Amino acid sequence: MRVSTTLSFYIGRHFLVSFLACFAVFLLVVMLFDSIELLRRAASHPEISFGDVIEMSFFRLPHMGQETFPFAVLFGGMSAFWRLARTHELVITRAAGVSAWQFLLPVLLLAAGLGVFHITIFNPLASTLLTRYERLEATYLRGQENFLAVSKSGLWLRQANAQGQSVIHSNAVLQQGVDVELDNVVVFVYEGTSKFLERIDAEYARLEDGFWYMRNVNIQKPEEGTSFYEEYWLETDLTLTKIQDSFAPPETMSFWALSDFIDTLEAAGFSAVRHKLHMNALMASPLLMCAMVLIAATFTLRQSSRRGGTTFIISMGVLTGFLLYFFSDVVYALGLSDSIPVTLAAWAPSGVATLLGLGMLLHLEDG
Repeated sequence: MRVSTTLSFYIGRHFLVSFLACFAVFLLVVMLFDSIELLRRAASHPEISFGDVIEMSFFRLPHMGQETFPFAVLFGGMSAFWRLARTHELVITRAAGVSAWQFLLPVLLLAAGLGVFHITIFNPLASTLLTRYERLEATYLRGQENFLAVSKSGLWLRQANAQGQSVIHSNAVLQQGVDVELDNVVVFVYEGTSKFLERIDAEYARLEDGFWYMRNVNIQKPEEGTSFYEEYWLETDLTLTKIQDSFAPPETMSFWALSDFIDTLEAAGFSAVRHKLHMNALMASPLLMCAMVLIAATFTLRQSSRRGGTTFIISMGVLTGFLLYFFSDVVYALGLSDSIPVTLAAWAPSGVATLLGLGMLLHLEDG
């Protein structure tokens, strides 16, 4: 029997309303706890106002919402199916000859659509706001002064010390273990933030403990001639860890910009594993949302009409969410360490969850 359009819209509307309600609750809880944590961190910074804290929490909220998105689909699906089962609407639908797969179809299509919405619209918004949060948090709470930018024109790095700051440019960077080596380096040295002191041109620079070691160096100062040095040492407080951490995190980049940034990052000589993993995980989002619907149906279609069904639904939902989150973290860690391919690490949680939901439904569905 072919499920009617009216029934499809009815079931889909129930699921969508339940998803939006669960997502809104998750966002409120996340914002509450995040604001409390930011207030605790800002307690030692009297110059930070309550409005600044709320602003930072608001900018971070969409990013945290991305983390709760699959679980909102899971609990939204559970709530919708549980409500339909409690009112015996699913029983009547099954008696009319509609199989579980047929009335799950509109919900699965909606879940896949939510996954596409997550990738194409919600993620770019979240990444833009998270970038603003990172800047405010770095300025207000961490006092960060070292930043790195990779563009098609090469590597740009800014470092600061007690005397002033320096802007470093290199066409390419080579990372070998714990060593960072730059070719064709140009350094602009400033006193304070605006007074130009000198320009340093070097064929080669290597990051050592507390300084840049340079070879074949030309130093030019305003209204002075050029000085040549075979070797030169420029003080720095940068380390390999600080440089790597200063890269734009993949979470702060829109899905639409990730591919080009990965190409630029690899062309500059740095690893782009984190960004590849993040991009593939986003692409797997529609499959993950469908998996959440299948798992929600598994827990509710047979159990929610029984006594104690509500407790069972909530407990199994929490357990499933915890296990999936733990499994995803383990697999992503393996992907970041290059123990397994990035594509496998990104798609494995969604694929395993989908197979698990399909297998359990096939076991429970008797026609």
